This record gives sequence, C-alpha cells and structure tokens, in this order.
Amino acid sequence: MSNDSAIPRVMDIASSKTAVTYLRVSTADQAKRGGREEGFSIPAQREANTRKATSLDAVIVEEFVDAGESGTSAAKRPELQRMLSYVREHHVDYCIVHKLDRLARSRADDVSIHFALTQAGVTLVSTSENIDETPSGMLMHGIMSSIAEFYSRNLANEVTKGMVQKASIGGTVSRAPLGYRNVHVNTELGRVDRTVEIDTERAHLITWAFYRYSEGDPTLRSLLDELTTRGLRTRATPKWPSKPLTITGLHKLLRNPYYKGEIRYRGVIYPGLHEPLVDPDTWQQVQDLLSSHAVAGTHQRTNNHYLRGSAYCGTCGSRLMVTTARNRWGTQYLYLVCSGRARKITDCQRQAMSAEVIEELIEDEYRTIALSPALRDSIEELVLEDFDTLQAGSETEREQIESQRIELDAKRQKLLDAHYAGAIPLDLMKSEQDRIAGHLTRIEAQLTSLDANFEQARSVLADTLDLTRDCHSAYLEANDSTRRLFNQAFFAKIYIDEDDETRERSIRVDYNEPFDSLLSRLVPARVHHELEAKKTAHPDTPEGGSEAGTGDIAKVQGSHTDTLVGPVGLEPTTKGL
Repeated sequence: MSNDSAIPRVMDIASSKTAVTYLRVSTADQAKRGGREEGFSIPAQREANTRKATSLDAVIVEEFVDAGESGTSAAKRPELQRMLSYVREHHVDYCIVHKLDRLARSRADDVSIHFALTQAGVTLVSTSENIDETPSGMLMHGIMSSIAEFYSRNLANEVTKGMVQKASIGGTVSRAPLGYRNVHVNTELGRVDRTVEIDTERAHLITWAFYRYSEGDPTLRSLLDELTTRGLRTRATPKWPSKPLTITGLHKLLRNPYYKGEIRYRGVIYPGLHEPLVDPDTWQQVQDLLSSHAVAGTHQRTNNHYLRGSAYCGTCGSRLMVTTARNRWGTQYLYLVCSGRARKITDCQRQAMSAEVIEELIEDEYRTIALSPALRDSIEELVLEDFDTLQAGSETEREQIESQRIELDAKRQKLLDAHYAGAIPLDLMKSEQDRIAGHLTRIEAQLTSLDANFEQARSVLADTLDLTRDCHSAYLEANDSTRRLFNQAFFAKIYIDEDDETRERSIRVDYNEPFDSLLSRLVPARVHHELEAKKTAHPDTPEGGSEAGTGDIAKVQGSHTDTLVGPVGLEPTTKGL
C-alpha cells in the first residue's frame, strides 16, 4: 500500500535512482497501538527509510506494508509477495528496509528473498545495518540474518515455555472459547493479569447445549437450530461480525474439554482454574454420543417420529427406520423399514410395515404394564429399606473413592513433572493422561451418584410405581414427545415380529431398569398376592379350585404372562410371599 502524503516523489528528475520500501510489524496490536491507524512502529520505519533514500539520492516509487504479519514465513505476507512481483516488472535500484529482521527471520527466507531481488537487479539496503555488496557487507548480512533467525526461534521457544507453564497451573493460554471472555484484572501490586470470566450472555446457552445433546434425542442440526433460535452467536471481532454458529463450530464446541474445566495445550490436558460450564459425566456422555453418531451415520436424521430409535426388526435385529410415502392424492403415510435390508447389511426380507399398526401394538403392550395397589405398596416398602441401607453405607464408600481420586491426581502430577524433566516422551504422556482421565471420570460419576439426594430418589420411586398402575391411559393421552420419553424409559428395544404365513404382526420387548425388575422378576410375587386376595374374599374356595387354579392365573393383567406360575410352583413356598 502507498502513502502519497508521506513519500516524496521527484519523478521529473530523470537522473534519480528509484527505490521501494518495505515496512512490517509482527502483531495487530502493534499495528493499532495508541489508537493510531498505523500504531507507532510503521511511521518510525517510514521516516528512517525516507532519510536513507534521500542519502542514496533515490526516489521512493512504491511502499509495501505488512501490518500485523509474522516474519517467520515469507509466503504468508501478501505485501512482501506483491513487492517481489513489482520489482520483477519495474526497474528499481534499491529495496530499503529498516532492519533485516523486518524482511525475514528465517535464513532460508532471507536467501530466497535476496536472490529474487538480485535477479531483478535490486540492491538490498538496511537503514540500521551495513550490508552492502562488499565482502565485509555480505558477511555482515549473513551474520545479521542468522541472528534474526536465532532471535525468532529463541523467542518462540520462550513463548512456548511460558505458555506450557501457564497451562500447567491452569491458566488459559489462548482466546477463551465461546461462553467465556478474556479480561485484564488489575492486582493490588499494580500488575495486570490476563484471565477469563464467564460470559453471562452466552454461558447458559452453552451449558444448555451440552445437557440437551446428552439426552440423545437431538441431532447436531436440530440442536444448532434451537441454539440459534435462543440467540447464541459468536463474539464480534475487528475483522468479523457476530454471527450464528455453524455445524462445524458446534461440533468443535461440544468436543472442547475446556467446558468441563480442563486446559488442552499442545496435546496435553491440564486441570484449569476457570469455572466449568458442564460436569465431567455429562461432557463424557456427549463425547460418546458424538462418536457413536459419527460411526452409525445418524447425526443428520431428520424424521423425528417418536418410534425412531426404539423399534427393531424381529427377524434380523436391525433398527427400524421411519420413512414416509404419498399416494397420488398427496396423502402421506408413515412406514417402518428394516435398516438391515435397506442398507443391504443383512439378508433380511422384511417388507415395510405401517407405522399405524405398530403404534396400536405398542399401545396394547402398555395395557400389560400394571401393578395392583397392594403390590405397588409392598414393592415401595422393600425398595425403601434398600435405600436406607445404601445411605448408611455410602459414607464409607465415599471415603474409599475420595482416596482413589487423590491417588490418581498425584499420579497425574508426577506424570507432568516427569514430562517437564524430559523423562517421558509426549506420546506416552498423552496415553497415560487419557487413561488417568478415564478413571477420574468414572470416579466423578461414582461420587455424583453418592451425592444423589435420597429424598429425591424416594420421590422418583413413588412416581415410577404410580406410573406402572395405569401406563396405558397415560400413554394414550401423551403427545408425541412424551410418548417418545415413555418408550425410551420403559423399553430398551421393541422388536416387531411377523408371522410368515398369516403376515400378522406382534411385538416383544426388552425392558429398561427398573421396570425389568418390577415387571419380570416380581411377577410371581404379584400373582401370589392376587391369589391370596382372592382366598380372603372367598375363604370357602378350595386351594387348586377354579377360583385359585392356574386357569385364572393366566387372566391376571400383567407382563410376560408366559412366566406366570401358581404358588405351588414357587420354590420354596413360604408365607413371606
């Protein structure tokens, strides 16, 4: 770029020699320091170069300025490349720089640039160093170029050393990620400390994003849409305005361990001093979901039907995909299709199934999920006794787990010390850190479970047992979102079977805990309880008669009726049942 007001031009003097000048500062801060358009360094370099051109009886015909560009790579400085093109196309006698390190801080770049200038017939001139074409001048040129490279590399090493030291004590070594702000804090001793603080405008949205995605329901696209609707945008910079996140940006955000309180620098993880926005357990759940979606290719799903993710093919065990079809009048129909057949990863021949038929089968399944009031109270009493026992023993377990955490923290610190001392290589350091971090994550999860509020657990138990009294009505009244939660809570998998001859369809389910225990292992106890109730109501009915016989047992409303047996079949039969 040129500055006509500051560069004297005497183009009408034919005998004058011509020169170009090259000016550079390394950082954007230097380029704008003091609130000036060009800071302080560039005007000072321009003035010195102008005086040098006057002493050489040369006229400056063009000026090239790289403001805020590092000298470590010539290829990344646009004005330098433009200058080299200019001297190849125009007659220029001199290239004037303030110091050699403004032109290059790499010996290889210095040789390359000097060769390009020499080929164009241009003499390189420094206002601060004597680097003419004499043998002593060329020697001085080589020495100064080597010194510039040494200074650059030594400075980089010192900066890296300082960054590693800052990271090792938990400091943030770069621009704070979204949800935090870099701030300067004045200490009592008059120093200015660079630290980070919570960005109150965005932090709560970042926290919400982690917990929302950990639920396993949203895709990255739907999560991004929700975040954008809620107002999450990037921070504005001098070069770029504030704007919504991209899919790639959101993925990087969810992968960043900074949000769980850790600093990652040069591949090594350090405990951070900043306040985390998400707990380690939730952060790990998000990582597992991101990895599983990347493998399964499910991160771009768009059909959000409430059966998606719960229904499986009873023939080959593959997940059933929800798809749509339209007739010639535009009416839309929902179908479930075996993903094993669709993707040709199994030899399954199952045809598409109407979603409406499957929905009716699942609704009927909820009819079988029912506990009598008396049995519900008995189960609650038994489980609450277990809660009391667990609560009493939790303190001892907590002490043991805390001891393990302290031991692992000490091992991690020894690992860092050994790495700083050069005793172990970086790759071994990383693998050991990952192993220790995995153990610590599991320990944190255990401590979190021990911290669980037992009163809240009692409340959840009561709600769960109440729900099993009439799931069918609740399911019918629920909207699609709640139905999905129902299916995810009760069933690990819902298998859709089909009779090869009659083409009739049926379902079988794998229950999630605690419903698997409540509705499977406790079925004999429930049946016995119902029979005892009948005996009380009809004391004259003989045992084994029609009132208490196995013929009536099959009519008891419940799940897994094929496992029901009479009291005589229980081993051993006791009054405790």
